[in-house]
Amino acid sequence: MNNILVVNINWLGDAVFSTPVFKALKKTYPQARLTCLCVPRVKEVLQYCPYVDKIIIYDERGKHRFPWRKWKLIRYLKKEKFDASFLLHRSMTRSLMVYLAGIPLRIGYGKFKWLLTDPIDMKQEDIHRCDHYLKVLEGYGIKVHDRLCELRLKVEDMQNLDAKLSRAGIAPQDSYVVLNTGGNWDLKRWSTDSFAALAKRFDQEFALKVVFSGAGKDREDCQRIANTADIRAVVLAGETSLGESLALFKRSLAVISADSGPLHLAHSVGANVIGIFGPTRPEITGPRGSGRFQILFKDVGCNKAPCYHLACSNNLCMQSVTVDDVAQAFKKIQA
Repeated sequence: MNNILVVNINWLGDAVFSTPVFKALKKTYPQARLTCLCVPRVKEVLQYCPYVDKIIIYDERGKHRFPWRKWKLIRYLKKEKFDASFLLHRSMTRSLMVYLAGIPLRIGYGKFKWLLTDPIDMKQEDIHRCDHYLKVLEGYGIKVHDRLCELRLKVEDMQNLDAKLSRAGIAPQDSYVVLNTGGNWDLKRWSTDSFAALAKRFDQEFALKVVFSGAGKDREDCQRIANTADIRAVVLAGETSLGESLALFKRSLAVISADSGPLHLAHSVGANVIGIFGPTRPEITGPRGSGRFQILFKDVGCNKAPCYHLACSNNLCMQSVTVDDVAQAFKKIQA
């Protein structure tokens, strides 16, 4: 195979979990050009995967929602003359697109197996998301030797971050921790009071600078937590590019976060992480990078935990993780 298309999934964390797929393909077919078909929201993440040679955007909710636009994309895929496609996404639309593009080998998950030359059985297994995606390769007979997620920093991102940290009062020799307070749904978030108490503890007990990361929508909450902690924290939420965020994570002593995209981004660049889990399962979406890590997850006696239960009334699984738990996990990482 010299020209391979990988049809990727839709979410940031899952995009990180897909990086071992590209690594395994590049190891098996070192001369091959690897192209990724993905939605716009994960494009930037995959630009930091060293094994992806080209990215093609499938804007399923934007311009490609119209049938004639889909057909135009299919014609483009056909002109690329791919030898094979690996589908990590089981979408019927994506399976149909690679079928109509005339790609000879179509390997992967799919609701309509007749659209694929090598359909992979989707067994209901409690396996890590990385392993779920790698099973597409293994089902075709490709051996996987490295299951770690990997993103690579760019020099200019490190330089830009250093400049921002310097303006915020953090010198190159200063040590700091990063607190990521956000999450894609509320029940995965640790409480703001807990983050405030943790920030204060890092400042007073560990004598470390505290940096809050996140998106622009998280900035107000981060500032409120910093004010509650009554410390001179640095709030960079909404002020860093993806690359600068990766550099921020890499340079830190540790990144503390709930189960979220930033947790997995951090671990993929080799940062040390502490993951606070509640309604999601560490064995399925736990960190899979090269840094050191600690997972905090409490069995609170709930027969639905881990549950992914959006209507939970008390969020006890998350609130049972204490500031002391995180402090002890930090000490273990630093030991």
